Amino acid sequence: MSLEVKIPPVGESISSGVVSVWHKKSGEFVNAGDALFTLETDKVSTEIVAEKSGLLETKVAEGQEVKIGEVVAIIDDSKRAGRQSEGGDGAKEAVSKPPAAGEPQKSASREVLSPAVRRIVDEEGVDPASVAGTGKGGRLTKADVMAAAENRGEVAIPPQLAERKAENRSEPPSTEARFTRKKMSPLRRKIAAQLVMAQHTAAILTTFNECDMTAVQDLRKKVQDAFTKKYGVKLGFMSFFIKAAVEALKTVPSINGRIEDDDFIENHFYDIGVAVGTERGLVVPIVRDADRKSFADLERDIAGYATKSREGKLKIEDLQGGTFTISNGGVYGSLLSTPILNPPQTGILGMHKIMPRPIALEGKVEIRPMMYLALSYDHRAVDGKEAVTFLIKVKEGIEDPQKLPLDF
Repeated sequence: MSLEVKIPPVGESISSGVVSVWHKKSGEFVNAGDALFTLETDKVSTEIVAEKSGLLETKVAEGQEVKIGEVVAIIDDSKRAGRQSEGGDGAKEAVSKPPAAGEPQKSASREVLSPAVRRIVDEEGVDPASVAGTGKGGRLTKADVMAAAENRGEVAIPPQLAERKAENRSEPPSTEARFTRKKMSPLRRKIAAQLVMAQHTAAILTTFNECDMTAVQDLRKKVQDAFTKKYGVKLGFMSFFIKAAVEALKTVPSINGRIEDDDFIENHFYDIGVAVGTERGLVVPIVRDADRKSFADLERDIAGYATKSREGKLKIEDLQGGTFTISNGGVYGSLLSTPILNPPQTGILGMHKIMPRPIALEGKVEIRPMMYLALSYDHRAVDGKEAVTFLIKVKEGIEDPQKLPLDF
């Protein structure tokens, strides 16, 4: 009996995806629960597993876009591993042979690649069999594949061109050497569409302020060891900013809402999106009910989402329903920026790099660790006075953490 492998529903509003990589090859025997392929959508990547054991026959190629419900493979469960099917036509036994002594192993087999490495291999078009793995047991690491992708762009100069160059006779390089064309991933296309939509539909304005990070740095340094020992997670800056943002949203509730047709919906809960950069692009997992969570809970959520993002294990529900977003460009060295709204939200807070700068304090100039803050907001729903009030409230919470609901 044959079982059709169909593209399952993976989330509301998602109608298609891309079969980014097959983990099993056509004609290979698979067991129930084995990962068959990775489905990449405009929001998350999901591994689709086999529901039954049998011989796999793929119907679509890697990189092909498929619709929800489309048949992409067939599993013949009448076939058994290592034996011919009853009454079959002499199918070959699917018995794997160990490599001969001295025979080099292919460390880059797709079956042994981690999800993060498979994603880079697929997006960069790197042949894993041509890359030497430096990981345990010869496995490929992300660094191996990224290095191969970068080195691939180095084009050797033909002898004839080298001779002409030596004779000071230049010749334009070939078209292939001047650019590389590759299809945008569904996530990147979604990001592009969201950003353009935000610019077209909202009246985006950005206001700025700065905050002195001295108090937070001192408090964090003072309690870090005890906090880590007690809760098993480090105390970072993001949890302070989430707490400060929640207090500011309570003061200016219009920033914790959204416009829907002719109505304005004001949320009375605080689901804060934390922007996370990945190899595939920017994703915004949601910290649910941030106002009810302790600093330790916030740090666990943030660390858990960071791990899921790196491993490609974020679920669609992890990304839905946020009321406000915080983006930290400072981790990449950004000193100042104007973040773009995450529709349909009306506000996004941008954190930036902490830089020692001279500031005036009580008539004296002192060097303090300063951070620029940026609030982009939808001017249709939020007035300038409200935006400034919000940023000042965040600034006060960071410069005097005792005003926040500390619980450690």
